[in-house]
Amino acid sequence: MGIEIILIIVVVLFVTFTAVLKRYKRCPSDKIMVIYGKTGKNRSGSISSARCVHGGASFIWPVFQDYAFLDLKPISIECNLTNALSKQNIRVDVPCRFTVGISTEADSMTNAAERLLGLSIDNIQNIATDILFGQLRLVIATMDIEEINADRDKFLAAVSQNVEAELRKIGLKLINVNVTDIRDESGYIEALGKEAAAKAINDAKKSVAEQNRFGEIGKAEADRDKDIRIAETQRDTRIKTAAANALAVQGENTSKIDIANSDAQRREKEAEASRIAVAAEKVQAAKALQEAYQSERDAELARAEREKATQHANIVVPAQIDKERQIIEAEAEAEKLRRTAQGEADAIYAKMEAQARGTFEVLSKQAEGFGRMVNSAEGDAQKAVLMLIADKLPELVKTQVEAVKGIKIDKVTVWDGNSSKDGKSSTAGFISGLMGSVPPLQDLFKMAGLNLPEYLGTPAAENQEHVEDQTTEKK
Repeated sequence: MGIEIILIIVVVLFVTFTAVLKRYKRCPSDKIMVIYGKTGKNRSGSISSARCVHGGASFIWPVFQDYAFLDLKPISIECNLTNALSKQNIRVDVPCRFTVGISTEADSMTNAAERLLGLSIDNIQNIATDILFGQLRLVIATMDIEEINADRDKFLAAVSQNVEAELRKIGLKLINVNVTDIRDESGYIEALGKEAAAKAINDAKKSVAEQNRFGEIGKAEADRDKDIRIAETQRDTRIKTAAANALAVQGENTSKIDIANSDAQRREKEAEASRIAVAAEKVQAAKALQEAYQSERDAELARAEREKATQHANIVVPAQIDKERQIIEAEAEAEKLRRTAQGEADAIYAKMEAQARGTFEVLSKQAEGFGRMVNSAEGDAQKAVLMLIADKLPELVKTQVEAVKGIKIDKVTVWDGNSSKDGKSSTAGFISGLMGSVPPLQDLFKMAGLNLPEYLGTPAAENQEHVEDQTTEKK
C-alpha cells in the first residue's frame, strides 16, 4: 500500500513538473513573445495590457495568461510617390523603397503588442505604407527640388526623422530608405542636369588645356633633372663600390668571429645536452623503481582487500543470513499467534453477536405482542395483564397442584375431639393447613403489584368474614 501511494505521488509530481515545463516558453531571436492577460503593472504604475519578452524565456501562468509571437523579420515596402508638391510648387515623382520592422525597444514593443498583434504581414505593410506616403509628402513639401536632387543625405535624414517618429507609435522601426530616382513633369530636374553636364564639360576642357601646359614645362624640367641624376649616379657608384669593398673585408672578419662563437656555443650546448640526458636517465630509472614499488604496494593492498572480502563472505554473510532467517521465523510465529487470537476473538464476537440478536428478536417480538395486547384492551395495561394471566392461568393452577402432588403420606393419625373454634374437625384443619402452605394466587398477584380479579375468587380472610356474616344472619 505504501509503495502504491509513493508511485501515485511520483506520477502526480511528474505530471505537474511536465505541465510546468510546457508552460515555460522560450522566445526565438527573430521574434517577440507577447504575454497577455493578468500581467501586473508596468514601470509607470498603471495596469499593463501586455508584457513583451525578446531574447529570453518566461513562465506562462495557466488560465491567467496566454502568449503570442510578433515576427521581427524586415518588411520591404515600395512607395512610388507621384505628383508630390514641393516647396517650389513643382510636382515631382519620388519612387522609394522602405525597409521596416518591429522595434525591440521596450515602449515600441508594447505599442506593437497593442496594435499589431494578430495582424498578418500584408495588414502591417498596408498600415506602414499609409504612414510612409503621408510623411514622404510632408518632407517633400518642405524642401526645394535642388535640395531633394542634390543633397540626398539631407533628404533621407528628413524622411527618416519624420517617418521614424510616426512608425514608433505603432511599434515599427525604420531600417533603410532607398530613393531610386526623382522626376518632375516640367523638366526642371532634367534642365538642371543638362546645366550641370555643360558645366562639367567646360571644366574638363579647361583642365585638359592646363594639363597640356603643365606637361611641356614638366618635360623640360624632367630632361634637366635626368642629366643631374646621371652624374650623381656615377659618383654614388664609385663611393658605394669602395664602401662595399670595406664592408666585404669587415664582413669576412665578422664571419670568422661568428664562426668561433658558434663553435663555442655548440660545444657548450652539447655538454649541457649530455648532462641533461644523464640526469634524465637517472630520473627515469628512479621513477621506474618508484612505480615498481607502487605496483607492489597496490598488489598487496588488493590482496588484503580480497582476503577481507573472502572473510566477510565466509563469516559475516552467513551470520547475517542466519540472523535474518531467525527474525523472519519469529515474525512468522508472532503473525500466526496474532492471526489465531484474532480468529478466536472474531468467533466469540460473532457468537455473542448472534445471541444478542436472538435475544433482541425475542424481546422485540414479546414487546410487539404486549403492544398488540394493550391495543386490544383499548389501551388499559391492567386489562392486558389480566388477559395475559388468564392465558397462563391453567399453567399456574397446574403448578400449584404439582406442588402437593408429589407429597407421600404413609400414615396420618388424627385425634379429633371436635373442639375446634370454627367448627372444623382436626382432619379438616390438617388438610386446610396443608393447602395453606401452597402460595395462593392472590399472594402471587400481590407480589407482582396486581389484584386477583373478582371472578377468580376472593381472599381467604374475606371469605371467612363472608361466612361469619352468613352465620350471624342465620342466627
